Order: sequence, then C-alpha cells, then structure tokens
Amino acid sequence: MCLKTTTAAVLFLVTSVVSAQTDVLRKKIRSLIDTRQANVGIAIIGPFGQDTLTVHGRHRYPMQSTYKFPLALAVFHQIDQGQLRLDQTVHVTKADMLPTYSPLREQYPEGNVDVTVQELLKYTVTYSDNNACDILFRLIGGTAVADRYIHSLGIADMAIVATEEEMSRAWDVQYTNWTTPVAMAKMLTEFYEGKHLAAGSRAVLWKMMVATVPGAQRLKGRLPAGTTVGHRTGTSNTNEQGLTAAVNDVGVVVLPDGRTYTIVVLVSDSHEKPEVNEKIIADISKATWDHFTSSPKRK
Repeated sequence: MCLKTTTAAVLFLVTSVVSAQTDVLRKKIRSLIDTRQANVGIAIIGPFGQDTLTVHGRHRYPMQSTYKFPLALAVFHQIDQGQLRLDQTVHVTKADMLPTYSPLREQYPEGNVDVTVQELLKYTVTYSDNNACDILFRLIGGTAVADRYIHSLGIADMAIVATEEEMSRAWDVQYTNWTTPVAMAKMLTEFYEGKHLAAGSRAVLWKMMVATVPGAQRLKGRLPAGTTVGHRTGTSNTNEQGLTAAVNDVGVVVLPDGRTYTIVVLVSDSHEKPEVNEKIIADISKATWDHFTSSPKRK
C-alpha cells in the first residue's frame, strides 16, 4: 500500500472516530436539556474550527449582557482607528448613575468624576456594569454604530438595538438585542484568532474576559480549578409568571494542552429556578470539556 493511500486511510479512521465521539457528546447534551422547561441554544466550535456542534444554532435568543462583548469589540475598533484612546477620560455625571446593577455607581454614587475608557471597558466587560455599558454606547455614537460594526465583520445573525436603560423599561425590549448561537460562536472564535482587532487591543480585551466576575457557576462551574475561560455572561430578571428570559454564558475555553474551543450556551424563556438554569450551562460545559480532553488530536 502506498504512503498516500495509508495516510488517507488513517485520516478516514480518525475522522470517523471523532465523528462518533461528537455524536456521543450531542446525545449527552440532549439528555441534559430535553427535560428542562427552557429553550436552550448551543454552539460549540472545537480546536482549529473542528467538531462544530449546534443545538438550535440558528434560532434567535435574547443576548442580555453578553452583548457587552460585541460592544467592547466596537469600542476597541474605534481605539484601533485612532478615534478613541484607552487613557482618554470621560466625565461621568450623577445623571449617568442610574439605579441599576453598577459597581461604578457603588464606587462613585454622586458621579462628577473622570473615568478612563479603559476603566469603563473593565467595568463593562469584567463586572457587567450596566451604567458603564450605556456610557460606552453613547461614547461610540449609539447602539446603531455597534450594530453596523458587527455586521461589517460578516456577523449577520445578531442585532444590537437597545441600551441597558431601554431594556429596563419594558420586558419585551430585551428581545430586540438578539443573536443566534452560531453567530456568537463565530464572533468569539474570530476575535480569539486575532481577526478583527489589533494585537494589543485583543490582548487587553481577552484579559478582561478572563477576569469576568459574574457567572462563576456557569461555563466555569464544573471545570477544573484554574482553567482559563474568557467569557461574558448575560442574565435577565424573572417576571411575575415565573419566566426568565435569559441566562447565558459565552466564551473561549483553554484546554490543558493549550488548544481552545468556543462554547455558547443560551438559556431562554425558562421556567426553571435560577440555580437550575446555571446548572444547565455548567453541565453542558463539563460534557464539552470531557469530550475535547479525551478526543484524538488533529493538526
């Protein structure tokens, strides 16, 4: 048998094994979500873009604060273009400090303070600060500017329409900020691969995502201690009917050997308790980790 034929046979065998393992992972994920009273969307892109797996991958899901990641991309793009600087200061007034989730407001309850763009980004990405988020939207020119930028990257199935303040006014507004799991996974993967931002901007944003504080019991919840996960969470309120619109976590996970995979889990319109919604994400994340740490490596 010639070398070319032998190589082809080996590649076919490895591909067949990996495909079978992906089917096992899909069945495992299905067993985790099929009995839940929630709409769960998933997109997973394995190392080097291999072993893509989706569940409801092209359905629309409310982003909630996961949209702070594409907002940050838009801000860093303006920094790369010379329109903004990380050390540029923004004057924050008391009127900017709305009564919402905001560590920035806790630190500066009276406002009247100059804060750098880098600080606003850290509050937004790492701490999921709603006031800092809306200040950044105003700084770049509004939600429409962020939306146009994301679409310019070739991310079609995503919409950024409403600020955090606007979402707080009425329940249905949050659904105007939507993504498909596939679109979010594509954007995360391309960001990690360095396709959209200058190297320095990418490094700063990745560091902020790795330091993310909310969602410790979601993607990271069942992974080995010390696992590097650059992620962004999103969480809605629960209405009077017991419906939670969104409990989300999206990010890039670094495996022990340095390979990475992207994972997006969006839990929407759930009648489950908050801890159950987080457990859905944690269990899917652990199953995915187990899959990629046991899968054959390919170059």
